[in-house]
Amino acid sequence: MRHRLLTGGAEALADYEVLEYLLFAAIRRGDTKPLAKALLARFGSLGRVMEADPAALAKVPGMGEASAAALKAVALAARRMARSAVADRPVIGNWQALIDYLSADMAHLTVERVRVLYLDNRNRLVQDHHVGDGSIDEAAIHPREVIRRGLDLGAAALILVHNHPSGSPEPSRADIAITQRIAEAGRLLGITVHDHVIIGQGSHVSLKAKGLI
Repeated sequence: MRHRLLTGGAEALADYEVLEYLLFAAIRRGDTKPLAKALLARFGSLGRVMEADPAALAKVPGMGEASAAALKAVALAARRMARSAVADRPVIGNWQALIDYLSADMAHLTVERVRVLYLDNRNRLVQDHHVGDGSIDEAAIHPREVIRRGLDLGAAALILVHNHPSGSPEPSRADIAITQRIAEAGRLLGITVHDHVIIGQGSHVSLKAKGLI
């Protein structure tokens, strides 16, 4: 397995083998393959295992604090690597890196998460603001508050982001309506809403590309 990991490409190891190797590095005793397969059966995918809450991981027999910490460290490293690809660079001209960053952080969440990416006049990231968790409507995200924060930051533009835990990134009527309200509020106060990106599992949708902004 080590040889395939070092010499193979992205598909050198199956998902359970990736987990098996990470768990062996933390536990270093016995066969970790059954535990790796049990985790995949419990959470459904490698991504969901890596993003699972430590308390949920602990419910799987054989998982301890060291092995849970090893998985969380790898997930954190993946997010940091993805973020470094968008830091200090124009986001609009580096779109795939932005999607990779957002997908690494949101594609495997089991709850909806709403974020606003505030950009400067060169479209560089000023702040990645976690608005909250829950459905994207005016109960969770207020157009005035979104724009007010942008004004406080001196932002010139923003990108709305949220995920669909169901897997399909297709926008709902509520997604479209709140986007249009925020875009109108931004126009009045000089902050451009570049896009609203919805992250699904393995795919994403841009409301701008669909002509909805």
